[in-house]
Amino acid sequence: MAGTTTAERGERQQESSGPPVVRRLGPRRLRTIAAAALALVLLTAGAVWLLYGSDRLRVERVTVSGTRVLTDARVREAADVPLGAPLVSVDTDAIAARLREKLLRIDTVDVERSWPDGIGLKVTERKPVLLVQKAGKFVEVDDEGVRFATVSQAPKGVPLLELRPARSGSAAASLRRFGEARLVREAVRVAGDLPAAVARDTRNVKVRSYDDISLELAGGRTVAWGSGERGGAKSRTLTALMKATPDAGHFDVSAPSAPASSGS
Repeated sequence: MAGTTTAERGERQQESSGPPVVRRLGPRRLRTIAAAALALVLLTAGAVWLLYGSDRLRVERVTVSGTRVLTDARVREAADVPLGAPLVSVDTDAIAARLREKLLRIDTVDVERSWPDGIGLKVTERKPVLLVQKAGKFVEVDDEGVRFATVSQAPKGVPLLELRPARSGSAAASLRRFGEARLVREAVRVAGDLPAAVARDTRNVKVRSYDDISLELAGGRTVAWGSGERGGAKSRTLTALMKATPDAGHFDVSAPSAPASSGS
């Protein structure tokens, strides 16, 4: 008997490639799907209620860490955390912004949810590197030149900035060119570059111009630093110079490649 022809095989392929057969789900299968969907809805509703409606996950305590000068109570007051609010809904970014705005002493702050009912405030305070005397008080200046607090007593170990630019000659030209704000930043830059041992002994940082910054140390010793440029090289040179001439009263590192010391 002859086999099927090519045409017959093509017809059979066309028949077999017709529209797919739609299988109907049985009642048991439909009930299983419906039950699963209902369980998912109930689970979602329960989670939403737990986060927003339950009394178990509401803000009841605010903890503060990292403070040195600021009190925990003052930080809590400035943070103004909404006690009693659902913990999940608290705007942590807004709390951090309030703290930085109200308390300039705060450099950085991390606001974290502490489940199930707390907010944690991790504070890093600014550290003064210079003081500016004003009306009998002291303005603290950090390593970025930010004047962040005014205190009645000078913190120990922080030098006083003496900004006394001359009103004539090259110093006056420097003042006109850079302005007092830039000169203060240069003084801050110098204070940040000082060797640790020198920084502890520094009593005053004197600024007459951009290129004329000097230090007054304990015991009446002085250092001619020059500008704030090449601070690392000047720091290393000053350390070596002091070791080589420990009895000197004046050190000049304004040109670190050609330092000098004098006096005793």
